[in-house]
Amino acid sequence: MKKSIFILFFIVLNYTVSKACDKCGNYDNSDFKIKSASITHKADLGITVWDIKVEGTAGKTMPKPVGQFNGAPVLAYVFPTTLKSSDIGFGQAEGIVALALTSHPDFEDTPLWDENLDGNYLNDGLVWHAHWVLLVEDKRVGGGLSVREFKKGDPNVVLPPTNPGMAMYMDSPGFNIVAKGNSIKVIVPDFRINNKTNFKFDAVSCYMEVSTGAGGSHEGEGTKPMLGVYKVYTVASGNLSLPYSVK
Repeated sequence: MKKSIFILFFIVLNYTVSKACDKCGNYDNSDFKIKSASITHKADLGITVWDIKVEGTAGKTMPKPVGQFNGAPVLAYVFPTTLKSSDIGFGQAEGIVALALTSHPDFEDTPLWDENLDGNYLNDGLVWHAHWVLLVEDKRVGGGLSVREFKKGDPNVVLPPTNPGMAMYMDSPGFNIVAKGNSIKVIVPDFRINNKTNFKFDAVSCYMEVSTGAGGSHEGEGTKPMLGVYKVYTVASGNLSLPYSVK
């Protein structure tokens, strides 16, 4: 875990001089300027409430669709943590456990949940929803991080049954998200994090993007990760040192 935190610290020192990303700048506004972050344990309810407060309106800015999965934009408020991969159902895999609150209009990755309550489970990508992910260092993208991938059929890969079926360490847990005013909150039951309430965390706002090969928005730039961080907008701590504790 110390190695993972060091990687995060190194990356944040360099994200301000990362490679240009024209689309990333379109969303760099007060809705993604983090003022504070907290995780509060409510023992009487057996839950933790994860909260990010911004200067603008949390969740108001959403990505504009590009009409395809390859090159699809993803906006996210992310909580990197010191939780272990096994705490969230990923077995003993290496990576930084993070809870990402995401919006992406071009694809659906929560097939078990109907977030907009229209009876169609396959059209909710734009609605803010939660994912557990494992983040790893990735120098191919400006933000320096990507979601860890694996080969489909690898018998060593462990995923929760709520995973969306993509070849990366991602889960779609269906946690409730409430965006109101300058705050975006997500409610996590204690048993979904192995009853851990003494971990450290940070908060990040960022632009991510999907790449499935040729024909994406980064054609000619070499192989890109399936889901990479191309731009970090703000970091709650300023240095991604994961200094915050659960209250």
